[in-house]
Amino acid sequence: MNSLTGSLLRIENLILHFKTTSGIVQAVDGVDFELDTNRAVVILGESGCGKTSLSKALLRLLPRNVEKYSGQVRLDGTDVMLLNDEEYRQNVRWVGISLVPQAAMNSLNPVLKVGNQVAEPAVIHLGLSKTEALVLVHKMFQHVGVPLDFVERYPFELSGGMRQRVALAMALVTSPSLIVLDEPTSALDLLTQANIMNVLKRIKYELGTSFILITHDIATSSELADEVAIMYAGQIVETGDARDFFPAPLHPYSQMLMASVPRLRSESDPMFITGQPPSLMNPPKGCRFAARCPFRFEKCADEPPVFIKGNRKVKCWLHE
Repeated sequence: MNSLTGSLLRIENLILHFKTTSGIVQAVDGVDFELDTNRAVVILGESGCGKTSLSKALLRLLPRNVEKYSGQVRLDGTDVMLLNDEEYRQNVRWVGISLVPQAAMNSLNPVLKVGNQVAEPAVIHLGLSKTEALVLVHKMFQHVGVPLDFVERYPFELSGGMRQRVALAMALVTSPSLIVLDEPTSALDLLTQANIMNVLKRIKYELGTSFILITHDIATSSELADEVAIMYAGQIVETGDARDFFPAPLHPYSQMLMASVPRLRSESDPMFITGQPPSLMNPPKGCRFAARCPFRFEKCADEPPVFIKGNRKVKCWLHE
């Protein structure tokens, strides 16, 4: 793929709705954002806001109950949404974009050696022999900090942090330009989390890989993020440069989310966000955060806000 847009990834009006016995769940509902080469964006938001569904939409890892799946996903200038499933499997998944799924350390096959598992994408997508693929596996293990003799080990012989590194090596082995990481440090202790984030920063510097990091962990993610996207009720409500966002978020939800993070050098207690997110089966017609927002006014309940564009983008009528 050759870049036509100047950006690595451009998502426009991405929609992923699911059909359930109770109704249609609007898990991803009109998401827009861009990501440049060798950049990392962190997607933050509460549980159930659609972050994992967004990763499935990007990788086209869809369950059978999809009701609607549409929009534009331009990777290196090519709208991959126009490809059929076989073309996408051969030319995009693992080759252009790969995934480190949630609970990746438990996704490895327990009866296969980790070296063979990491080599498999290279054999299938790059057409390498098993011997050539294992040479590449050694190279990836060096990048992610896994001892080379671990190639012959089984997943149960590795610690949680090492299994996470192996999953990262598997995502890297085909040299994709973009990796989606869904909660890559969940269920790991603080020291291991810090080590994994240091590995990601080194890979970004050495290989020029771009990352989409989906997480609840604001403190840890700030170490890697170049950009921030805040997701709420199936939509992106704010995007901006991390250096601008973390000191001064614009959207009321972003402000309250940041205020909920404990700080070592602060005398004020963390705050909590009152109320509950709206149902994604029947979201409000106006701003989806209006019912919980202390700054709401009449327009918020009646009209869905659009992105107010400037140096930063925020979907809030307060910034009109």
